[in-house]
Amino acid sequence: MLGMQWIPGGTFRMGAEGSYPEEAPVHTVTVSRFWMDARTVSNAEFASFVKTTGYHTVAECPLDPALYPGAQPDLRNPGSAVFFIPTGRLDMRDVGSRWTFVPGADWCHPDGPASTLEGRELEPVVHVAFEDAAAYAAWAGKELPTEAEWEFAARGRLDGAAFSWGDEFTPGGRYMANTWQGPFPFQDTGTDGFVGRASVGSFPPNGYGLYDMAGNVWEWTTDWYSPRHPAEAESPCCVPRNPRGGAETLSYDHEQPFVRIPRKVIKGGSY
Repeated sequence: MLGMQWIPGGTFRMGAEGSYPEEAPVHTVTVSRFWMDARTVSNAEFASFVKTTGYHTVAECPLDPALYPGAQPDLRNPGSAVFFIPTGRLDMRDVGSRWTFVPGADWCHPDGPASTLEGRELEPVVHVAFEDAAAYAAWAGKELPTEAEWEFAARGRLDGAAFSWGDEFTPGGRYMANTWQGPFPFQDTGTDGFVGRASVGSFPPNGYGLYDMAGNVWEWTTDWYSPRHPAEAESPCCVPRNPRGGAETLSYDHEQPFVRIPRKVIKGGSY
């Protein structure tokens, strides 16, 4: 199992202005102390879970037509979305311009059915749905964090800083996370040492000893997605303690009526 770090809890300013709208407004939140894995789950660790339990991820199973009533039959087959480098002009508002559904893509075939995990055992596991992450956590005797817990831990004692290591993106010219360099999404130059995903723990930890709290891959939380955070409490006595996010009924993507599943909050990187 991964080593864990003790997160002391406390009161902090959660959220961000001028970023994604769902990150706003900045508001004061208190979280209790908790433990958190120091690193994201690697392919090798997830493989141990699968070998022990015989677990099948969501991407390895056909989709339930009741949850995807408008999806074409071939899109209900086992598979997952894979990022690709587009050519020519594209609409950045259309995620389909750089992500495509690939039948047979799953955690052990990250780029499609012909790909493997050989040489990628230490990379973070991908193509895992919330249910898969929750199942792994339960098997390990743990649980996924709330959004507030995740963000408090990611800040590493730097309340209000732009990044989990401070306000400067590359302090002293040093990359602190696996991010995209070059014209997105056409070319990743790999100036930080990686094109695509990096092995877990490849960059320095934050102030709580946690790795990859920015960059590399997205990470699940237990909170339902909400288009905005609640406004700041008017009185210090009313600062939310251990908030649990928005309502499930508000988490659906109304711009995609063919998908009838609620959404959870993801944080962190983008590969």
